[in-house]
Amino acid sequence: MGELEIVKHVKYILTVEKKKDDFESVVMEHLRLNGAYWGLTTLDILQKLDTVDVNEVVSWIMECQHESGGFGGNIGHDPHVLYTLSAIQVLALFDKIDVLDIDKVADYISSLQNEDGSFSGDIWGEIDTRFSYIAICSLALLHRLDKINVEKAVEYIVSCKNLDGGFGCTPGGESHAGQIFCCVGALAITGSLHHIDKDLLGWWLCERQVKSGGLNGRPEKLPDVCYSWWVLSSLIMIDRVHWIDKGKLVNFILDCQDKENGGISDRPNDAVDVFHTYFGIAGLSLLEYRGLKPIDPAYALPVDVVNRIFLRK
Repeated sequence: MGELEIVKHVKYILTVEKKKDDFESVVMEHLRLNGAYWGLTTLDILQKLDTVDVNEVVSWIMECQHESGGFGGNIGHDPHVLYTLSAIQVLALFDKIDVLDIDKVADYISSLQNEDGSFSGDIWGEIDTRFSYIAICSLALLHRLDKINVEKAVEYIVSCKNLDGGFGCTPGGESHAGQIFCCVGALAITGSLHHIDKDLLGWWLCERQVKSGGLNGRPEKLPDVCYSWWVLSSLIMIDRVHWIDKGKLVNFILDCQDKENGGISDRPNDAVDVFHTYFGIAGLSLLEYRGLKPIDPAYALPVDVVNRIFLRK
């Protein structure tokens, strides 16, 4: 079995965070807040978050906030619930949630709930179960779940459940591992996992493992390191993670490393990026790889960060 190249991954992430004009940075311009979450959470899992200038990061995040209370993916970009969660998560990593006007942010998120319990991502109205998870996760981290109709939110998510046990982005939508994580995570946070047929969903999820040991997101698709998070975390939340071969998955993730320059790719020998680096290392954390901080499968933050938030109240 290979080894996790921790030092090289840390160097890779710090290099990506500093670059502003290369191709990867330009194409990520509109979602830099997401990139900050992926990179900084990875550093924390690797126990290297102290290599970052906290004040510089926090100051930049607050410049991404709008009068509405929501955050854009970068300074000058429109607010969206997706980037708002990333802002909250990064501030949580640094124990800086108190810099927020919490009620203002919570009011922005709650304003996106629709009559049927679903959530829009922003003022333009696109509906997706991803946004249900993001809203519920964000408000839970802010201790403001009471700002929304949780019962209706759960009902909407359950209405997106399919005959194969999985979930889609809207009612009748195809089951997909990423959507399943969002729905299972939201149900876990709201104490509603009893709505899931755990054996049926567990079977669908464990069938995502292919011969190489990697996981795919849907039947007949290629494996991708990011599903080491979406599938694994869902299996853990429904207590069916023992249905896959963990050792083979560890090997698949390690095979996707750039052992010279750091970073992890979607599949072996492909180009690395910060997205797959995060999900690969988060997956290894879920697999209890030595030397990594444990990560919470529902909140997608290190367990000690989540404990700090919820033990404080």
